[in-house]
Amino acid sequence: MITSKTSFLALIGNPVSHSLSPIMQNAAIQYLGLDLIYMAIPCKNEDLEIVVHSLKKMNCKGLNITIPFKQKVFDICSEISPVAQKVKAINTLKLTNDKNWIGTNTDIDGFIYPLKNLNLAKKSSLILGSGGAARSVIQGLIELKFSKITIISRKINSLNELISNFKNDIKIKGLLSTNTEIDNLIQETDLIINTTPVGMSNTKNNDEIPFGQSFWNSINSKTIVYDLIYNPSPTPFLKFCDKKGCMTIDGTQMLIAQGAKSLSFWTNGLEVPFEVMHDALKEYL
Repeated sequence: MITSKTSFLALIGNPVSHSLSPIMQNAAIQYLGLDLIYMAIPCKNEDLEIVVHSLKKMNCKGLNITIPFKQKVFDICSEISPVAQKVKAINTLKLTNDKNWIGTNTDIDGFIYPLKNLNLAKKSSLILGSGGAARSVIQGLIELKFSKITIISRKINSLNELISNFKNDIKIKGLLSTNTEIDNLIQETDLIINTTPVGMSNTKNNDEIPFGQSFWNSINSKTIVYDLIYNPSPTPFLKFCDKKGCMTIDGTQMLIAQGAKSLSFWTNGLEVPFEVMHDALKEYL
């Protein structure tokens, strides 16, 4: 029951109307008996600073940050976790007792969640896309002790930046999507991760797969394919790979696991029920 003492948590981004975070977070909050609610707040680019600063003065306990603000909130934080500094992205803010924001990143924990029991140490991986999501994926693969990462992208500048940022941590290579080496790489790699928005339900290319279907003719049935997109589930890419005999993973577990990690961060380490959040999302996915 919402009362005058109820505090709130919120998702800040643009757009946020498609987000399922309020559904799963409020289910967990209710299960845990917390006097909190979670809502989504759309925010224009020019309003970010004033919105986030204003929330300090209200009964707000924490925020999730999504596109396009994961880098822009750095200047708003008084403290930033080492992992957020490393991947240059913040997706979770917590308000301290003295009304300052602490920033961290729970996307890495979310990404790792469905992979951590698959014995992938010393394996090779292929990342599709060189945007912000790829940073958390790379850090997650480092923590899982992968031996080699190759990134495929159409954007040379962001590709070179990623290589530069992580070259001291893992064997990493970048290839433009036109490179002739890619066929052999696809055939030999152990894990492929799509970090691009291709196939997402609210985009114009929702019926496509990354780089086109013919790009994947050499895929091996032993390869694990992980698409960070959770809506639709499965994506056209995962449907294609499933028909090829691959093990496929969609972004649902990552969505829930990063959300659970955020809620635990806001509540000082409370154990958050993954299954409760998962059950709440079933009818929407």
